[in-house]
Amino acid sequence: MKKRFTLGVLLTIATASLAQEPIAVKLSQWASAGGKTPAETAVQVGKQLIGKPYVANTLDLNATEQLVVNVDAFDCTTYLETVLALSLARFELSAKATPAQLERSFQQYLTQLRYRNGRIDGYASRLHYFSDWLRDNERKGLLTDVTRELPGAMSVAKPVSYMTTATYRYPALRDPAVYRQMALTEAELNQQTFAFIPRKNIRQAESQLREGDIVMLTAARPGLDMKHVGLAVRQPNGRIHLLHASSEQGQVMITAQPLSDYVLYHKRLSGIRVARLRAGSGALTAVVNQ
Repeated sequence: MKKRFTLGVLLTIATASLAQEPIAVKLSQWASAGGKTPAETAVQVGKQLIGKPYVANTLDLNATEQLVVNVDAFDCTTYLETVLALSLARFELSAKATPAQLERSFQQYLTQLRYRNGRIDGYASRLHYFSDWLRDNERKGLLTDVTRELPGAMSVAKPVSYMTTATYRYPALRDPAVYRQMALTEAELNQQTFAFIPRKNIRQAESQLREGDIVMLTAARPGLDMKHVGLAVRQPNGRIHLLHASSEQGQVMITAQPLSDYVLYHKRLSGIRVARLRAGSGALTAVVNQ
């Protein structure tokens, strides 16, 4: 009995210590796997978070907009942003960088990825629509939309209006000024066409997908551009699967089904868009230091 009690106490202490582990240490441990490119690093980092719980709305808990860093629970967007920011920071810095330096660079990249022009300026400066997120981060030189280059892609125009028509989901839009800002963002997005790969064509494009590709799953419902996001990973069966934070399964995981089958199974999805991290570290330094 005494031995079991002692072991239990030790396990409790170890668990408590792990829970209180500084963010910088966690980031450093996850980034240690590394990779030859930011995309390879993203896959390695992303896999280390498998099993982390899915929690929605973690960015909306503060009265004023600010950078939220949560490395213990994710929704699909915060998972992707966390993995990409850490991968870019790790690829940017030398292997000798301290955990504090890595954390500082990680926060800079997270801000760049999450906010328009990389600057926090209220709720509407956050890139809520993924079409906006993709466009802004491509403009900043962090990634490239490669959808048009893939087999089976087609160009479409799809108006977005979900946020301003479902304001009950977004308390910040009760402020008329914030509402107007979001309406302007929607109006700007609605002037553009974009390429996507319809669900029936994803299998055709699969051979051209790469590990670490950013996969954005487009929504079938009117008024919404993208419904889900994750990373492409190639499994031992040779097929591309999705590494993502799953609301259905309540955790970070790799889909049991190949990506094309996963999208076909989920009727609320209409297809995918695909982007790739850029590998030029010099450009990335310029973005962070602007």
